[in-house]
Amino acid sequence: MRVAVTGATGNLGSRIVPALAAGPVVTGVVAIARRPPPQLPPRTTFAAADIAQAGLEPALAGCDALVHLAWAFQPTHNPLRTWEVNVRGGIATFEAAARAGVRTLVHVSSVGAYSPGPGQHVDESWPTHARPTAAYGREKSYLERYLDAFELRHPDLRVVRLRPCFVFQRPAASEQARIFAGPLLPRLLVRPGRLPAVTVPRSLRLQAVHADDVADVVRRAVAGDARGAFNVATDDVVDADGLGEVLRARTVIVPDTAAVLATAAAWRLRLIPSDDQLLRLLLGLPTLDSGRARRELGWEPTRSGHAVLREALTGMSEGAGGTTAPLRPGR
Repeated sequence: MRVAVTGATGNLGSRIVPALAAGPVVTGVVAIARRPPPQLPPRTTFAAADIAQAGLEPALAGCDALVHLAWAFQPTHNPLRTWEVNVRGGIATFEAAARAGVRTLVHVSSVGAYSPGPGQHVDESWPTHARPTAAYGREKSYLERYLDAFELRHPDLRVVRLRPCFVFQRPAASEQARIFAGPLLPRLLVRPGRLPAVTVPRSLRLQAVHADDVADVVRRAVAGDARGAFNVATDDVVDADGLGEVLRARTVIVPDTAAVLATAAAWRLRLIPSDDQLLRLLLGLPTLDSGRARRELGWEPTRSGHAVLREALTGMSEGAGGTTAPLRPGR
């Protein structure tokens, strides 16, 4: 089996490409990104492409499967640009796969595609209408709707939608700090044990999964015959107390509104790159039941969400990064 991967040099792609290349059923991997990585795993070739531009079909020629990861989080001050890359680029990628004769499409969606949650774990039947005011959720949700129609038009093309919770790993720490916190975040402040107290919005409840565990579920989805949607998350939920435990700090609970207003002000002043609508999305997200991935794909996370978050925050405090262009520290 020959597999193409878009977004091959990012947080997820940097782990998924080698995981696929090491698998017994994969004979070759095509790593698709705008800039080449410094080195490639065995049985892997690089194809330079930008999903926002036409021309993916040559890279997909002869491929049996496509894993779509490519995503732009920024610029949040120009949502038309992220729509162009994420939505129009995603649609162009799906259609190029169909024209190229790809037989399996694994689309990595997100918990952010889901409608606000009920305060308990939800399975894959929960609506994916997201919060429309948040660009990230709006774009993830739109691609879900597009795939609904795409699958009807291409019944012979197996489509798998993976919906992971928040994905972290140490080599992506610098990239994620740049994307969500910006250059003004003092690195030492996120080091566990550094702060005596940390303010936390009242409704904060999130799950975290390691990039290696997502790579494992992608490998299983590519090699198997399952179709449909799969939640990908650890069972444990990080709430205010859990975040305090990870940071080894006392938590000070603040109203959601106060956190949102503070974020909005900082974003408008361009002090941080993430806007208040993304925070609203985060505070309303459901937590995920990953039972289907366990039953049908045989997947199990190898790390707890608390451990994954601790690894990420420690990496941010130490300026950790990877070797690919998106993950490189100090950019």
